[in-house]
Amino acid sequence: MVIKSETTKIVTQPKVIVANQPSFKRWLKHFFYMPESKRFFNQQDQHAITQAVTEAEQGHVGEIQVVIEGHIPANQAYFLDIQARAQQLFADLGVWDTEYNSGVLLYINLCERAVEIVIDRGIKKATHQADWQEICLCITQNLQQQKYREAVMHGVLQIGEILNHYYASYTHEKSNEISNHPIIL
Repeated sequence: MVIKSETTKIVTQPKVIVANQPSFKRWLKHFFYMPESKRFFNQQDQHAITQAVTEAEQGHVGEIQVVIEGHIPANQAYFLDIQARAQQLFADLGVWDTEYNSGVLLYINLCERAVEIVIDRGIKKATHQADWQEICLCITQNLQQQKYREAVMHGVLQIGEILNHYYASYTHEKSNEISNHPIIL
């Protein structure tokens, strides 16, 4: 039995509910966006990004997943902003499901020209938000200069440096829990 006094407030909403405002403008933008992710990231670019992820994951147990999306699907764009879409992909792709809670999702949305990094709970405890924002800013600046491959590769290597700093003490045989290939949506 829960007793409520005058000084007690009972919170009934779970913490995970985020107030995303539905946006018709965002839906229109994503609905009419012409898919360009394959044009900006051809097979050679994807291979170079895979190599960068492989290199960035050396020496630690951290896992990096790169997702490049042209636009949010029209049936989701009305309700999901970039951050919510990145969190959805983080969950759907199982980036959270690593042995040491060491998954990082680098999400790039070309329609919004936005970058979002979602980190697992194991990394969140030891890192600072400013480090991740700096990486996002660097990637965004390179994307604006139309250096697409370099932007992603440099961002992946910066993420690898942070993971190496945090997970360097875990030196056992590492298995690759998440594919190193970028996912192009």
